Amino acid sequence: MHDAKVRGGITVTDIRPPRKLAPYSHAVGLEVDRLLAGDARDDGGEAAVPVNIPTDADGDAFGRLILLHDPGTDEGPTIMKLVAYIQADLDSSVAQDPLLPDVAWDWLTEELDQLSEDGDSADSAERGESSPAAAFSDLGGTVTATASSRFGDIAGPASAFQIELRASWTATGTDLSGHVTAFAHVLANVAGLPPEGITAIGSR
Repeated sequence: MHDAKVRGGITVTDIRPPRKLAPYSHAVGLEVDRLLAGDARDDGGEAAVPVNIPTDADGDAFGRLILLHDPGTDEGPTIMKLVAYIQADLDSSVAQDPLLPDVAWDWLTEELDQLSEDGDSADSAERGESSPAAAFSDLGGTVTATASSRFGDIAGPASAFQIELRASWTATGTDLSGHVTAFAHVLANVAGLPPEGITAIGSR
């Protein structure tokens, strides 16, 4: 997962995975750094090996990707389950769009479908298959848009809007770097980051 290449403006770090859900687990946290969103990565786009383990998120958009690995037995197959969570603040105009949940889910499915097309084409050709094998299966989840109003002595804006995406899927291969890359692209879309190489007006 640390070999994943992610776009500028997103940082990847280790976080503590949940315990007792699988024999083996690992988790990474992704956070949006808008000051870096328009800049190229000095390391060629590769995520640095994390050195700290954050327990919370300070930014307005972040994601968590958790690997639950069961190596299986003679009676059952190896299972590589990925559990994903994204939370991001929204403008009121975006939050009130009734198509927002569908669009956010489409971002995830499109990125995973692209992962299948890109990541498995070479392997399929070597095996003599006419089409690439899917890089994932059993995808499911929810997208929730919320509106909050603050009253009394609570700091912050009077109204706030957020989106939450929760999903899980099974990885059908052992190379998980592409799944992290795809997840980072979804986070960038949800957070409204400009395409790489383009700086939003007023961001500098």
